[in-house]
Order: sequence, then structure tokens, then C-alpha cells
Amino acid sequence: MKGLEYGGKMYVILVYDIDLEGKEGQKVLRNVFKICKKYLVHIQNSVFEGELLESQMFNLKVELNKYIRKDKDSVIVFKSRHQRWLDKEFLGMVEDDKTDNFL
Repeated sequence: MKGLEYGGKMYVILVYDIDLEGKEGQKVLRNVFKICKKYLVHIQNSVFEGELLESQMFNLKVELNKYIRKDKDSVIVFKSRHQRWLDKEFLGMVEDDKTDNFL
């Protein structure tokens, strides 16, 4: 993560894939969704984005690790110094940039 901090913040895109088979899949999905929504903006199904401090990113990972089953689920986090370093293109949907309010 070194080098990604920009004034203590980083821009994050998080995607997850939760295996829904078995008894606990739905519970894991609910918990992962709630945790992600606590830190980031929900933009599409299992996709979240937003700016986080390094400490918030650490807390997010700690909380997710309580529920993610290493052998069944996956979470991918893309990090950048700032949203301006990332071109975002929308295909097949109405563009609704929910992060416009970020400073």
C-alpha cells in the first residue's frame, strides 16, 4: 500500500464474489454488504467505491476477514491515489455517479 496514500487518503474500488451455496452463504453476503456499505458507496451489485484513509482501509479488511471464507469467497480491492487518476466509463446503463459529492 506504500505510495498509494494521497494526503492520507486513497481511492478504492472493491468487488466481491460470495459463494451462496450452503447454509451460511446468504449470511456472509449480508454481512459483507453491510461492512462495505459502512465504508464505501454501493454502485452496482457487488461493487463499491470511495475514498478511504489508510486506517479505514485497515479496519475494512479486518471486519471483512471475520466473514470471508478463504476457500469459497473473494474480495478484490483496487487502489489509486485519487479518483482523478482513474477514467470511469459507463456501458449499458444510465450514468449515475454517486461519488459526485465526494470532496
